[in-house]
Amino acid sequence: MPSDVSAEVSELMPDVQGSEDSRQIAINKVGVKDIRYPITLHCPATGGTQGTVANVNMYVGLPHYQKGTHMSRFLEVLNKHHDSLRSDEIVDVCQEIKTRLNAETAHLELSFPYFIDKKAPVSGQIGKIDLEVKLECTSNHKDDFVMTVMVPATSLCPCSKEISAYGAHNQRCHMIASVRLKKGERMWIEDLFEIVEQCASTQVFAVLKRPDEKWVTEAAYDNPKFVEDIVRDLARAMEADDRIAWYSVSSENFESIHNHNAYAVVERWKDS
Repeated sequence: MPSDVSAEVSELMPDVQGSEDSRQIAINKVGVKDIRYPITLHCPATGGTQGTVANVNMYVGLPHYQKGTHMSRFLEVLNKHHDSLRSDEIVDVCQEIKTRLNAETAHLELSFPYFIDKKAPVSGQIGKIDLEVKLECTSNHKDDFVMTVMVPATSLCPCSKEISAYGAHNQRCHMIASVRLKKGERMWIEDLFEIVEQCASTQVFAVLKRPDEKWVTEAAYDNPKFVEDIVRDLARAMEADDRIAWYSVSSENFESIHNHNAYAVVERWKDS
């Protein structure tokens, strides 16, 4: 059907979503979620890009007087980036959602795996560490952007080391850091990853030869940390970075001798 005919037919059809709603209840978020979509991210180490697949959520706030939102318009905005959505376009896309759906507030969320090349500590063998990354943007009278990374690492229990004749129990942990940056500042995923992984007992690696395993085991033993130690060190690292305006940091330690996990979180604005 020609575009002019299609537009004419559309104008004749009733706009049910745009009609009034008598219940007078505003909706905070309404839209589409769990869209799988390609995204391209800039890689500072190589100067190139990395492609991945994101899980995308797109929402707007709906006023109390409007019956529904126009779901197809979300996908129309996203599909303008049919080759791949770039990470530096996310705020622009969120603003476009707000404009296209004639909303006061729009939200855009992307979650995706991101891979970083990491050398083993002794052998120098290179392997890929996968991170879980989330980018969240809200656009209303101003834009709000939050970057989150989940970093795997190792923790070793100080109490176990202190009370045992030999050895100490250790476990994997997941450290999560979310940041808002000060106006005009920029931070790469790699930057946040490097800050976070230094706060555990030791790092994890994709490829380890025997000399590397010895190094990792002894490094953890020499640097025991409770979950409380990890989040306090994470908070101190966030406080020391002048680019960061707000942060939320947490650690979940997957206990090796208990049938539960240990967890702690610190969240604050730095100027408060």
